Amino acid sequence: MNFKTLVLSSALLASLSAMAQTAPAEPEDTLAYNVGLVTDYRYRGIAQGAKNPALQGGVDYTDKSGFYVGTWASTITWIKDSATAPATARGPVELDIYGGYRGNLTEDIAYDIGGLEYDYAGNNLSALPGFANANTFEVYLALTKGAFTAKISDSTTNLFGTVASKGSRYLDLSYTVDMGDGVTLVPHLGDQYVAGANGMSYDDYSLTLNKDLGDGLAFSAAAIGTNYKNRHGFASTLPGSGSKDLGGSTLVLGLKKSF
Repeated sequence: MNFKTLVLSSALLASLSAMAQTAPAEPEDTLAYNVGLVTDYRYRGIAQGAKNPALQGGVDYTDKSGFYVGTWASTITWIKDSATAPATARGPVELDIYGGYRGNLTEDIAYDIGGLEYDYAGNNLSALPGFANANTFEVYLALTKGAFTAKISDSTTNLFGTVASKGSRYLDLSYTVDMGDGVTLVPHLGDQYVAGANGMSYDDYSLTLNKDLGDGLAFSAAAIGTNYKNRHGFASTLPGSGSKDLGGSTLVLGLKKSF
């Protein structure tokens, strides 16, 4: 081997070694847990616990192929608050069970498609006048390009106890701004269409500041509101919630630990 060949061979080996060191890591199966506390559990802008703090937690498994399943739970009071006599209503916990697949449509557009069951174990909401079973199932599709995400959810059952509301839809638009140092700012707009009960449809909006505190700990502060009262001329209330405006503007603080 002459000198020129030796130099070229060494350069090639060095190049291949550098490529091996910088090659992206192969995807792996992951199992993650989280537990958290919020000052007010808001879902689609509406308070789920009469504006009281809620304890929450979940577990997620993601396969390296892109398939995932998970479950998440939170304390709630809205089912009890739906009754004029709260002691007659049951359903203190929301348990979400979901699964789907994440992948890429193009080099810069990702998608997430799946289904989500909202289960309120032991709830008897359908026994209350004017209500259906609280349990709800939705299918969803999300598209993400850069910092922007658009997601559409469609209910294949009645929506959260609303009679004859199958086919209700929720459009979720969000934009994640990376501000550096573990801080993100996420503006959000949502539109909830309630099939068969347009008098309950409304829009919600929020601006959430998230801070990664390290060691799996994260803090959030979200300014949240809806146009429910302006749109319908009356506040979103429930008999047992103490006449609280459940869709009124508020600041929600949260702390979450991930493992």
